[in-house]
Order: sequence, then structure tokens, then C-alpha cells
Amino acid sequence: MITLGHIGVTYGSRRILDDLNLDFSDRCITAVMGPNGCGKTTLLRCIGGLLKPTSGHVLVDGRQVNEYAPRELAQRLAFVRQHAQTDFDFSAFEIVLMGRNPYQRRLQNESQADWDIVERCMRQTGTWHLRFSVPSQMSGGELQRVMIARALAQQTPILLMDEPVSNLDIAHQLEVMRLLRAATDKTILIVIHDLNLALQFCDRLLLLHDGKALYHGPIADGLTPDNIRSVYGVDTHISDRRIIFDY
Repeated sequence: MITLGHIGVTYGSRRILDDLNLDFSDRCITAVMGPNGCGKTTLLRCIGGLLKPTSGHVLVDGRQVNEYAPRELAQRLAFVRQHAQTDFDFSAFEIVLMGRNPYQRRLQNESQADWDIVERCMRQTGTWHLRFSVPSQMSGGELQRVMIARALAQQTPILLMDEPVSNLDIAHQLEVMRLLRAATDKTILIVIHDLNLALQFCDRLLLLHDGKALYHGPIADGLTPDNIRSVYGVDTHISDRRIIFDY
């Protein structure tokens, strides 16, 4: 569903992504990992059509991503940003309802089916009790879960998530990851820093280092002590499918 052909991104003299050739065709969860500044967010922005690569191309369902009309692309992929933000003080229900906009014709009102989808997604993310709240009344973690609910309400086959659980407490991190784990009909790319959370819930791993793909494949084969040392510069060992840091 997603093909990257010789993707490169340069900011000034700095090469952020360097000649990436990758395919994401399996309907599974791929953890996008690597140290700060390695190009994780840049990669997701290229796939989502928010950033034009300096070189190469991005294909979504066989078409270049920049060939899609915005509404058409929004029916194929949803994007959860790292920092939740809204431009207006809409209620949480209204924010999630925006996820149904790609399916509305001009001046068309939302249907009962749209409202039912919104309620279901908000209940799944534990945000239904916030439906009348505006962003200024919510914590950062609560607003992030509302944004995840909005992305789920888009009902797209592709879901791009940039550190969606970084502002959540442990219970809500697990709740969101279990929800994604159950979404077997989606191709999900998630930027995540927690090695053990990724190992527990993700199927595949893209490990970026200096703008290149150090590893792309099954996560259990990629999150090895050698790879972790190469990318993060720390020593670890694995016991009972858990990564233990050596101090």
C-alpha cells in the first residue's frame, strides 16, 4: 500500500533521509524507531503528503501521494501528530466528528451513522466522558486520545502516528496500544520510543540511523542488543522477551 522509492530529504546542508527504498504492504503495526533527529517524523510527513521529499517518490496504493486531492487522500490515510493541537475551541465530540469530513459532500450534514462512529471511537479511546469538553479543559494526554479517536473515525486503511502515546500515562498507553493491536484491517506506522512497548505490540520494525534504514523486518529479529547499541549507544540484554538495560 505504501512504497518509498529512493526517498531523500535535505534541509540546507543536512541530509535527514538518505535514499530510502521501503515497502509497507502488510496490514500490521510497524514501529518506526531511532534516536532523536534520525528522520522519523520527516518520514511520516513525506508519506502523509505533508512534506515533499527532496528526491524520490512516495506511492500510496500505486499513485504518487501528491497526485491525490486532499479529500481523497484523507480517505486513505489518517495522521496523528506528536503534539495535539487545534486552531479553535471545539468540543471533543466536534473534534472527533471532523474525522468524518472526508466523506461529506459540500454543505452536507453529518448522518446518524457518522455520530455512531464518533461515539464508538471515543468510547474505544476512553474519551466519551470528555465529549462536551474543549481543549483548554483537557490535559495534554486527554487531548491526545481525542486526536487518536478522530484518526480512528476517519476509518482509513493507513494510520500514521507520531509518538501518539508519549504524553499518556501507563494505563492509557496500554489501552491505546491494545486498541491498535486489534485494528487488524489497517497498515499502521507508529513512531515510538519505548522499546518494550514496541516489542510487545508491534509486528515489524523500521530502525532508522543517520537517515538510513539500519533494519526493516520482523521486530523480534530487529530489536537485538547489537542493533540497540549501534543506534542508541546503550548496552542491553533480552530476557523473557523483555529488553533489559545494562547499567
